[in-house]
Amino acid sequence: QVQLVESGGGSVQAGGSLRLSCVVSRYSYDTNCLGWFRQAPGKEREGVAGVYRGGRSTYYADSVKGRFTISQDIAANTVYLQMNSLKPEDTAIYTCAAGTGTCLSTGDVVYWGRGTQVTVSS
Repeated sequence: QVQLVESGGGSVQAGGSLRLSCVVSRYSYDTNCLGWFRQAPGKEREGVAGVYRGGRSTYYADSVKGRFTISQDIAANTVYLQMNSLKPEDTAIYTCAAGTGTCLSTGDVVYWGRGTQVTVSS
């Protein structure tokens, strides 16, 4: 199956930045998009950003538009999430995913990574 491994999480002050990376292996043509999701303690997982694999179209949750940017290095089989102007409410486990559609909804996802913790302090 598709394997996704995240890195780059950590702790940062409000207003700071982090860049998450996700290496994708065992690619399957039953998927066409990559995305980032997050889940805060006690809350449901929500979509953050999505992109078509090898494409240019990107999709974002309203809460992160203008602050987060999803991108990919096709040759390196890697998708990134650049997070700027971080807020305490961004604190969550961030998970990389592959699926069908825009990868902005959990319903699009076929394969999940294990996640990486992002903590934003005020």
